[in-house]
Amino acid sequence: MEISQEILAYLPEIIRWRRDLHQLPELGLEEFATTAYLKKELQAMGYTDIRQPLATGLVVVIDAEKPGKTLAYRSDIDALPVTEETGADFASPIAGRMHACGHDGHMATLLGFAKYLATHRKARQGRIVLLFQPAEEGPGGAQLLIDTGLFTELAIEEIIGLHVFPEFPEGVIACRPGGMMARNGEVTITVTGRSAHGAQPQQGLDALLAMSAVIQALHTIISRNLSPLEDAVLTFGKIYGGEAMNIIPGAVTIEGTMRAFSDEVYERMVARIEEIAKGVAAGYGCQANVVFHHMYRVVDNHPPLVAKLMQVAGDSYVETPPYLLAEDFSMYQQVVPGLFFFVGIRNQEKGWTAPLHSGQMQFDEKALLAGLQCYIDLLEALNEEENNG
Repeated sequence: MEISQEILAYLPEIIRWRRDLHQLPELGLEEFATTAYLKKELQAMGYTDIRQPLATGLVVVIDAEKPGKTLAYRSDIDALPVTEETGADFASPIAGRMHACGHDGHMATLLGFAKYLATHRKARQGRIVLLFQPAEEGPGGAQLLIDTGLFTELAIEEIIGLHVFPEFPEGVIACRPGGMMARNGEVTITVTGRSAHGAQPQQGLDALLAMSAVIQALHTIISRNLSPLEDAVLTFGKIYGGEAMNIIPGAVTIEGTMRAFSDEVYERMVARIEEIAKGVAAGYGCQANVVFHHMYRVVDNHPPLVAKLMQVAGDSYVETPPYLLAEDFSMYQQVVPGLFFFVGIRNQEKGWTAPLHSGQMQFDEKALLAGLQCYIDLLEALNEEENNG
């Protein structure tokens, strides 16, 4: 894919936007300074129909005289509770807060698209909706926007989004039809027994011993309850309980994450987690309480939209394998057909290979131009029928 000379000339502004926003790292639903910055930049471009259906985030509505679809383009705007370790001169000024997932780059890309539309009125078709969405990292700003009735009110037909991704080299556009990112949920299990002195274990019901058996049994779900051809993961990363080294603990809790590429597999995991936890705990005379927090759905790309992306990306396109990462863009795809793709940012020479959510995650803003060019070219490609009519 060739980046036009005009879009290459956007780079200084893309850099400014990205680095300004990188220094405004705010957590989900707290992005007030970020929202103010975005609004100021959009107003400077001449936009007047700027809406704020939630306390943070913005929606820009652009109606064109030329007929076409109603297409939404989305950027997330929140940061993470991560301490920056890049040493960049524009590093986060707030300890424990960083744009470690590239949302600053996503915002800069969408601002670049807004600038293009503001200066190319003839390129506008139908209705274009720019979504600067809060709280992707949690609690899920996509669903909050959907719940405002925005998609019905604006008659949005399709939605497009991107994510910078260090798994692919700079210049690569990666996507796949169907499931690309997983459905995810969180699970908390508490096993309750009866506390006793460690020297008199017969007087208690050991919640820790019971929990150790529960953990072992839960890890049979992937290997024994699901087909080997199904992609799924169940990981418990936190355990806590007990009072002292010589006391039989009366309660122990574990917390974990679960992911799958189909609703059927996900629901099977949910059912087995509850059955196993309660059954194994009962075998030790204990009780298990299982609480699920169901989060995002499968990022399920609409095949005709992927075909259009392949068309515009040309030789820059590669088909990505599916990843068991999760994205709340998937919630939009429950409402309208959607396209979500990766923009490669990996740079071996500069040593910029750190994963997303790392305090060392860094990238060259020039890589964002590939995403911007795709946004521009997709606008025309997705309106081909109207153009040819």
